[in-house]
Amino acid sequence: MFDLAYLLSALPRLLQFMYLTVTIAVLAITIGLILGLLLETAIRRNMLFLSTFSKIYISFFRATPLLVQLFILYYGIPQVFPAFGDMNAYTATVIGISLNCAAYLAEIIRAAIRSIDYGQWEACQSIGMTRWQSMRRIILPQALRIALPSFGNTFVTVIKETSLGFTLGLTEMMAQAKLMAADTYKFLEAFLAAAILYWLVAIVYGYIQTAMEKRVNRPYGSEV
Repeated sequence: MFDLAYLLSALPRLLQFMYLTVTIAVLAITIGLILGLLLETAIRRNMLFLSTFSKIYISFFRATPLLVQLFILYYGIPQVFPAFGDMNAYTATVIGISLNCAAYLAEIIRAAIRSIDYGQWEACQSIGMTRWQSMRRIILPQALRIALPSFGNTFVTVIKETSLGFTLGLTEMMAQAKLMAADTYKFLEAFLAAAILYWLVAIVYGYIQTAMEKRVNRPYGSEV
């Protein structure tokens, strides 16, 4: 029979592991954004072999399951490169999710930049701005407005993907829920409690996302 009291008692116990979940997600999205920008730049600027490498990278990481990628990184790579044998589950989880979300963020950034009318590039060049100045001052601010909703969706996805860390032995929120369920045989209550906490994180971030979108979509020069 369903035990509501146990579910309620499980929530604060699992909440203790929320910090680890959010930390992994923030690190992964930050690293992924940096890598995504580099991948997008390589493709957009058609940088010799870097452009081809970036396209292959994006295709591979978008077409293969994240779980497989994590296993290759944590179990497979150390066999070929023993120096990675000391990599712990936390580091592997952060790196694996970062590499995966970089592929998606690169495509989001590329689509946002391509949506900006090319005439704006030409206008920037006509007044003597360098390509970097054009990108930083004119193109990126507009692209950010376009890409922000997709960035938000990616962040929520990354939050959920952190649960795969337990397959590498990382004791995060999902792993703790599994331990609690195995100890008490209250699988429904333990996993439902974890699901509720993931849901609450998504709801909270949804409000943050809405506030960010309102802020970046304000008319230029607005004081409000």
